[in-house]
Amino acid sequence: MSLQAPEFFAELCLPFHDHAVVGNTYLAVPVPGAPLRLRLDFTRTIHADTYGGLRAAIVHPERGEIDAVALSFVDHGTFHRRDEATNTGPNTKQYGTFDKYHRPGRPPWDGAVTTGLRDAIEQYTAIWFLGAWTASMPSRATGRTAHTSPAMPAARSGARAR
Repeated sequence: MSLQAPEFFAELCLPFHDHAVVGNTYLAVPVPGAPLRLRLDFTRTIHADTYGGLRAAIVHPERGEIDAVALSFVDHGTFHRRDEATNTGPNTKQYGTFDKYHRPGRPPWDGAVTTGLRDAIEQYTAIWFLGAWTASMPSRATGRTAHTSPAMPAARSGARAR
């Protein structure tokens, strides 16, 4: 059964325009023209066909993998709501994971909240791909400038603060 990886990675709303999902792997070129690439893979657990997070890797086309980090679903609260709603305890196979089996019409990672995971990917990739997140974000209206107003002078009051 399919992990529906393209849909999972779409849920993450990563801002990289130059990307592809091949099988269960997300590949991106966060900075156009730069040699470094981002690769995201699902990490397996000790249980067959069960996944416990993502592995983010920085890859150079000639030097291979330069750095990698494991981002667990548990650490980033991806399935916290689902597990709490179903009373899934921390010492079970299903806690903070998903497997390839699922209800018809639903993705295997049903119930995932990807905000924490996305934030972790942003923090990790911001180190390797300076400006990639801000360059990929929609630009604000041009021609508008922020006006600052002068700060109010600090005034001493006659009453004592307790």
